[in-house]
Amino acid sequence: MRSLEADYLVVGAGAMGMAFTDTIVSETDARVVLVDRGHQPGGHWITAYPFVRLHQPSAFYGVNSRKLGSGVIDAVGWNQGLYELATGAEVCAYYDQVMQQQLLPTGRVRYFPMSEYHGDARFSTLEDDYRVTARSVVDATYMRTIVPSMRPPEYAIANEIDCVPPNDLPKCAVGKERYVIVGAGKTGIDVCLWLLRQGVSPDRLTWIMPRDAWLLDRLSLQPGSGWTVIAARVEAMRLATSVDDLFDRLEAAGALLRLDPAVQPTMYRCATVTGAELEQLRRIKDVVRSGHVKAIERKKILLEGGEIPTGAATLHIDCTADGAVKGPATAVFDGDRITLQSVRGCQQVFSAALIAHIETTRDDDDNVKNELCTPVPHPDTHLDWLRLAIADNRNQMRWQEDPELATWLDTCRLDVVAGQRPPIPDNPRVRERALRLIKVTLQAANDRVETLLSSTGQI
Repeated sequence: MRSLEADYLVVGAGAMGMAFTDTIVSETDARVVLVDRGHQPGGHWITAYPFVRLHQPSAFYGVNSRKLGSGVIDAVGWNQGLYELATGAEVCAYYDQVMQQQLLPTGRVRYFPMSEYHGDARFSTLEDDYRVTARSVVDATYMRTIVPSMRPPEYAIANEIDCVPPNDLPKCAVGKERYVIVGAGKTGIDVCLWLLRQGVSPDRLTWIMPRDAWLLDRLSLQPGSGWTVIAARVEAMRLATSVDDLFDRLEAAGALLRLDPAVQPTMYRCATVTGAELEQLRRIKDVVRSGHVKAIERKKILLEGGEIPTGAATLHIDCTADGAVKGPATAVFDGDRITLQSVRGCQQVFSAALIAHIETTRDDDDNVKNELCTPVPHPDTHLDWLRLAIADNRNQMRWQEDPELATWLDTCRLDVVAGQRPPIPDNPRVRERALRLIKVTLQAANDRVETLLSSTGQI
């Protein structure tokens, strides 16, 4: 067994592992060993379907030290007028460039692709076994992302039936009479939009939607609009009289959208759409709301709440993988272990960079660092939106009270509100009053939503 020495052993070269490593290398002279199962950096991006794109602007994705994309406004398509969305191929190429052009040339990063981590700072490559002596082991796999190509569907499929992951859709789509899209998350949305973009009539689509979702309006996630959106969200939280009233206010403010105004969504997974994309999705009239698929038989699809016909001339596209898995929160800093998690809702790469910055600038004990890096579990239900908003507000209050961290956030390109926060005066007394006002406002919003959440009995 060969021995290596480093300051950090980072397990996982996906989006979070790359963002953490980039900030560590940019802000310190630390040495990093980066271990990953994949053949190149990028995590789930290297196995995603060929037509995948970011759901958020490229401006907020990747690593902090290198921009992704060129910052252009799309001139055509259903994202027209908004900032570009990188394709999966662009994201993979970007991470390869970060590795080859930035991290490895420092001489302080050693990268081991096609490797299996065994725990206890040990891993194996195709040729050797290694043990790493490191100050900290960084788990960048805790918030693992699972896409449909990574696992088979969780329901039985008859031999005569064509059921494919989105990866195989382009090569299997020709010659089919109908298309059944199974799943209502980001992947299901992408598949529906891809088929419509190819000119397939919406009358030939069946969309199996076990739960309707609240969707983010991508217009509200553009560079320069972040703080305005947060202010509208806080105002809705502060004034809401019930959970339904809160979502009505958020919808009226343009913060959230839904597919069918007559259906109250019970899911929230951070998927984003534009107004034009929503119009396209609403063209699909055969939306089946009868629960999850139990089995696809030769002539019918069995659902929790009924059945619908199908056949050999229909292509079924499985979009039911969890995506970002909702798991229990754990301490980010725990002795010689760092577990990367979201510390702002649905902003994983920003969170990984912030955790790295806290690690590089704080000599405090773990309790102090964990106060600044309180995890925000990935949402699943509409009530999780409330939990996420409360946690986001609490973290924002902590960050705003830390002058050094507030300054770093204003220059962090991964932060959707960078440079947009209300200015805090330098005068200590005036600064204290301004911070108190922000804190009181955020706390009032949190108190109200905690009361609403308590009324549901699902705290």
